[in-house]
Amino acid sequence: MSMNLSLITAIKFRKGRRKSGMVSLISIISTLSIAIGIAALIIGLSAMNGFERELNNRVLSVIPNGQFYAPYGNLDNWRHVQQQLQKNSNIVSTAPLISFAGLIENGSKLSAVEVQGVDPQQETTISALPKYVLNDKWQTFKADNQQLIIGAGLAERLSIKEGSWVSLLIPVASGSNQLKPPKRVRLQVVGILELSGSLSNNVALIPLTDAQKLLDIGDSVTSVVVNVNHVYQANQIISQAALNLDQNLMFTSWEYSFGFMYRDIQMIRQIMYLAMIVVIGVACFNIVSTLVIAVKDKQRDIAILKTLGATNQLIKHIFIWYGVISGLIGSLMGVILGVVLAWQLSNIMAVIESIIGYKLLNGHIYFIDFLPSEIHLLDVVIVFITAMLLSLIASYYPAKRACKIDPARILNSF
Repeated sequence: MSMNLSLITAIKFRKGRRKSGMVSLISIISTLSIAIGIAALIIGLSAMNGFERELNNRVLSVIPNGQFYAPYGNLDNWRHVQQQLQKNSNIVSTAPLISFAGLIENGSKLSAVEVQGVDPQQETTISALPKYVLNDKWQTFKADNQQLIIGAGLAERLSIKEGSWVSLLIPVASGSNQLKPPKRVRLQVVGILELSGSLSNNVALIPLTDAQKLLDIGDSVTSVVVNVNHVYQANQIISQAALNLDQNLMFTSWEYSFGFMYRDIQMIRQIMYLAMIVVIGVACFNIVSTLVIAVKDKQRDIAILKTLGATNQLIKHIFIWYGVISGLIGSLMGVILGVVLAWQLSNIMAVIESIIGYKLLNGHIYFIDFLPSEIHLLDVVIVFITAMLLSLIASYYPAKRACKIDPARILNSF
């Protein structure tokens, strides 16, 4: 009953605050500050969630989680290594890979490229790359047909279209000090790999057996690539798997080349949680100013309530409810605004980029060329609860101060 009475009285006090312009102005400012702070944090956290999602979907799905290779030269007994790795319960798929550097020439245009020789059948089990080849051309990607698939960034830079013929220049190793001319082969671009971002800027794919013939390495490969069941524990799983092999092989994981992305995302997320406490805390403590002025403005009402028998506990609850209601209104406004903007963040940024005529995320630098967003309910709940707790804490001092008002002194002064 006391709780209901204090809540009803707090609502009445809030409705009556319009009589005092200063109280009303400060209350509106504090409520809007909370709303803007919460909205900004939800948008920021959603953007970090989006980057992590794209890291998983666009990077970790198209690059192997790890690879094993010989300390020197090529891997001759790769089939035996592959069979051993497949027996490991933490390794979900394996595939052979040949990787070498080359140059692609199209007319007068020339560009360096990382050429990857892959098995078209096994590649579908180890990577999502086939899904990103435009027009479903992976189905026609076969050996002994002089075929090549190149990244969209490379195709744009060299003005190459699907069906074009290009020259691939492969360096030739020489044991002497003489410089040998590169091997030149003509290949047809049968597909364009569209990954968006920097991943497709300098990559080209050819069938595994074609790569073996071009490099004249027989049945050897440069490495065996693997995927693991727990991608964020790839380094530990791969190092343990290397110990169980019957030969000494070097190994690496995605963490060596792309781990910095994941660590940066997690670091920014932690910074944003810290910023959440600071920003919302500053906004919520504006409630202190509002309540202090409200207590001063409502002295006569408090004195009358005490004269009628209201206890200090009731007075305290009234002003705690007063502050919590302000925090609740600001928090709900911020959650609604933040969720709506985060939901449409990619589209909003696309409109802004079209207006200013400038890409905020350059695909030649970053692994994506758009601003992603993904709303997590847990983030929204944590931000909302934190704001409400800080509103409650901010309301305590003014509420306690209201209990110290002397009814006799206040009523005698009117």
